[in-house]
Amino acid sequence: MTPHIESKLEDIAKIVLMPGDPLRAKYIADNFLTDVKLVNTVRNMYGYTGKYEGARLTVFASGMGMPSIGIYCYELFKIYNVDIIIRLGSCGAYKPDIELLDTILVDNSYTEGNFAKGLTGDECHIVEADRELNNLLEQTAQEKNIKLIKGNIICSEIFDYYVKDFDEFKARFPQDLNIIGAEMESFALFYTAKYLNKKAACLLTAVDSRFNTEKISSKDREQSLDNMIKLALDTAIKL
Repeated sequence: MTPHIESKLEDIAKIVLMPGDPLRAKYIADNFLTDVKLVNTVRNMYGYTGKYEGARLTVFASGMGMPSIGIYCYELFKIYNVDIIIRLGSCGAYKPDIELLDTILVDNSYTEGNFAKGLTGDECHIVEADRELNNLLEQTAQEKNIKLIKGNIICSEIFDYYVKDFDEFKARFPQDLNIIGAEMESFALFYTAKYLNKKAACLLTAVDSRFNTEKISSKDREQSLDNMIKLALDTAIKL
């Protein structure tokens, strides 16, 4: 147990899928897992352990932002002996060829923030997902005929639609990274995994775009998120 997780050590599987939203964790548990047990309710950050096609998995919410996911992934990796975390999230698209509801696999996560310096004193602002895990996710996407876009992400400390000057914000990004979208958690997950010698990956669904003002229906959003969830689950059972 920790101040944030009430689970017993044996309650948590070695592989964790980590959506941000606690209700998304419940949705995954209710719709995709069998033999499900609710293993955490502290702060309503729901965690569930169950089986998918016979494989034991945990789904555990992270909350929003690097500080929140930083706490949960550190404790799961360090204290609960988790080996792999796959984040399942949403993002904003920064490229016109990315369509709403496309699934994105994060290659590198860049941040202007000081998460790494705070945790270890390291002046690090870009970190890569686990290559082996990403390769397996790509392979599974091909097998399941799921369109997958791989690229680099800005992991921001703010919701970018609230930025005073978006063009100035975007101009600060290292141009060689060719950043394709924005979210708020992947850097902390990847950096913590590297620090603790664990594995992490991040799948995202594009839910808004700087180039597309189309509104997404709740049904379409759910179907697209289901594609991302299924990709993570079908990959996890290979690990």
